Amino acid sequence: MSNIKLFESKQIRTVWNESDQKWYFVVADVVQVLTDTPNPTDYLKKMRKRDEQLSRGWGQIVTPLSAETAGGKQKLNCANAQGLLRIIPCIAIREELTDEWKNRGIKAQIEYSILTAEISKATFGLAPSEYKNLKGLKSENLRDHMTDLELIFSMLGEASTKEIVVNTNPIGFIENKKAAKAGGKIAGVARKKLEVK
Repeated sequence: MSNIKLFESKQIRTVWNESDQKWYFVVADVVQVLTDTPNPTDYLKKMRKRDEQLSRGWGQIVTPLSAETAGGKQKLNCANAQGLLRIIPCIAIREELTDEWKNRGIKAQIEYSILTAEISKATFGLAPSEYKNLKGLKSENLRDHMTDLELIFSMLGEASTKEIVVNTNPIGFIENKKAAKAGGKIAGVARKKLEVK
């Protein structure tokens, strides 16, 4: 069973998955609605290339399901509401942050990974690899095993870093590393205050 939902007059195809009795959404449609990109497939490829954790956990987030296309039914990558909550924050916050980094001289994948680790260390006191060990994860995606609050603090760290980058205009890796620490620290302070309460 398939259906079409409208979001701001744009179509998002949905598919009922009998195996888990949930509605799934065509991921490319969601990306197109949120980003206005003419090529959501290419956008997703670039997003996964930039976000190593998202790419590794992709198979756990999306499920190929038969959906209506102009050429008839085809298997398309779909995600349920929980899966979309893993993808959407990457689109909105992560994309904006990595774009700002790119505009300020960050090019190598290793630099993106180090900057992300700096945000994580300042937010949670752990690098992503250490956080995975703490949770007993091996190849699984860390974000897929975070609680709602952990996800919120993670997004706060990235959003704060983006705002600091926009307002202070750091150039190059060293300056952006300082901004990443500062952004993560804002989320870390918020996390600690909540834990005290």
